[in-house]
Amino acid sequence: MNGVSYRPGTRVRLRPSRRADIMDLALAGRIAEVAAVEEDFEGQVHVAVVLEGDPGRDLGAASQIGHRFFFAPDELEPLAGPAGEPPSHRLLVAGVGNIFMADDGFGPEAAAALARRPLPDGVHVADFGIRGLDLAYRMLDGYDTVLLLDATPHGQRPGTLSVIEPDLAALPAEGAPEAHAMDPVKVLALARRLGDGELPRVLVVGCEPEVRMTGDEPDVVVGLSEPVREAVERCVPFVESLIAEILADAAERR
Repeated sequence: MNGVSYRPGTRVRLRPSRRADIMDLALAGRIAEVAAVEEDFEGQVHVAVVLEGDPGRDLGAASQIGHRFFFAPDELEPLAGPAGEPPSHRLLVAGVGNIFMADDGFGPEAAAALARRPLPDGVHVADFGIRGLDLAYRMLDGYDTVLLLDATPHGQRPGTLSVIEPDLAALPAEGAPEAHAMDPVKVLALARRLGDGELPRVLVVGCEPEVRMTGDEPDVVVGLSEPVREAVERCVPFVESLIAEILADAAERR
């Protein structure tokens, strides 16, 4: 647009025009990242952006009221040089699980620990909890790889970490996330249906739980068992090394 290419991840400085509303004017000079380029029914092009450093970006495309802003192309100033270029490989690390079901809270706890660490450009960490619909939409935001952090029982010793690459071709044709649960298979199936195309590469970093709950218990259990709590600490360097390996492989293929 206007001789400038925009795609998810492109970094821009916001330069709202005088015709903009008060909210857009208040954002003048802020740095943002392009989330999408959309066209309305009148043929007008709008660029959707999320502010740099805004944690609300992790609410997902369907829930970003107040966190996703629209500007005309001439209201954006692309940052010069490498600072404005979108990362060559975009990676989403998503913590999933229910923090009120004991060790099922591994994913959110691991995501929170990882989010406190410095991460390479293009790597985003978010705790999606049981918000399956938000995760399905977020996976379609131009990511090349998605890492899911989740409690995954495989009959191993509690606290055991593993990496699983699901067979996306074997996903069910239909899938709808439940309102109060997070089933990654249903989320992936829904994302594939919503996206009308190939999903990004998906890897699951799983942790063997010690305390497993079905959701039918009379009381909630907040907090991880000792083996899983210890696994959260080990998970951070484990995921960091996995991210480095993924980015290095992507760089070699360019």
